[in-house]
Amino acid sequence: MLERIFRLKENNTDLRTEVVAGLTTFMTMAYIIFVNPSILEAAGLPRMPTIAATALAAAIPTLVMGFFTNYPFALASGMGLNAVLTYSVVVGMKLPWQTGMGIIFIEGAAITVLVLTRIRESVMNAIPLSLKRSIGVGIGLLIAYIGMQQAGWVTANQATLTSFGSFRSAGTLVATAGLIITLILMVRRVKGAILLGIIITTAIALISGITRLPEKWVSLPNFSTFARLDIPGALKISLLSTIFSFMMVDFFDTMGTVVAVGGEGGYLTSDGRLPRLNRVLLVDSLAAVWGAICSASSVTTYIESASGVSAGGRTGLTAVVVGILFLLAIFFAPAISIVPAVATAPALIVVGFLLMAVVRDVPWQDFAESFPAFLTILVIPLTLSISRGIGYGFITYTLVKLMVGRWREIHPLMAVVSALFVLSFALH
Repeated sequence: MLERIFRLKENNTDLRTEVVAGLTTFMTMAYIIFVNPSILEAAGLPRMPTIAATALAAAIPTLVMGFFTNYPFALASGMGLNAVLTYSVVVGMKLPWQTGMGIIFIEGAAITVLVLTRIRESVMNAIPLSLKRSIGVGIGLLIAYIGMQQAGWVTANQATLTSFGSFRSAGTLVATAGLIITLILMVRRVKGAILLGIIITTAIALISGITRLPEKWVSLPNFSTFARLDIPGALKISLLSTIFSFMMVDFFDTMGTVVAVGGEGGYLTSDGRLPRLNRVLLVDSLAAVWGAICSASSVTTYIESASGVSAGGRTGLTAVVVGILFLLAIFFAPAISIVPAVATAPALIVVGFLLMAVVRDVPWQDFAESFPAFLTILVIPLTLSISRGIGYGFITYTLVKLMVGRWREIHPLMAVVSALFVLSFALH
């Protein structure tokens, strides 16, 4: 049955590998179950219903992604988008959170239209191969940077923005030990090395008192915020620029994630295209709509999916395992809280390293191709935004090609999207 649905042998994988990969992906992204409610709480959403909503919003699209596309891509409420929704839209513009969810619903519906008309797929296929490779590298640096923040290796600094962390911190020492253990497992080619690293680091965190066992392991869900969005309230001319901004971020964050994870999994063709791409994009766009209905902010494809791919996941069965775990999380949220950020930090650093591998394929000898790629690689981690990094790369690529008289190499859609990015940056 599983072989017929997911074609495991054809993809050089097996049930055990896919389950381990699913567990790995889930454990590296399970933080969203608690982080998302803490962010949305500032927008007025009650914490406990938002925990259940976040898990449900992630579970259904991830299951659909697994069965419908047969790719190991997992989805959940997008970090960054949830903060913008809370602090810029609800708090900053003094709008009800129901209206904010209405904005998410509309932008998700608009992107769905772009997918159904194949415009979104055409834009993705119009991206030059050098930029596609640089997006994966930039995301690798972003993931590693986030991992270093969680490990305490990098901290905030008013003068220099970021600075060196303190190794007097117990959390930093635990995360460092976890990274060393994970690296040993990776070098020895132990199956499920990343997942084992997370489990062992969590055990060390428990022993050291950084995390603790929950008082209760099971909790009944509360869905009181489900389907409370206000779509008519979001359909105002004054909110059009806000909807457009969300569209741009959602549109290109997913694009970057799919390219990076697809490259790591070996799914991309020689010209950098992903088979069955439109299916992936359709699930992703509908996931944003579903996230709004659940009152869990916009749901998008997660770059943490790369951890499962690095663990050997190659089919939709990996995503199905993640989806099932998110469904269980609706009832077992207290148990999942055992895994601290310091335990997943080593996994993110290792996965970031693995995504860096394609940097060798960027044509560095061609300045018109390599400089836009360089900016993309640099801006993604420094701004903590995939879409902003892609925007810098697109605009620079178009301008450089025009300036050196190689305008024929610019795909018309690249020129249009570059102009939209200029507009988006101006509005921001």
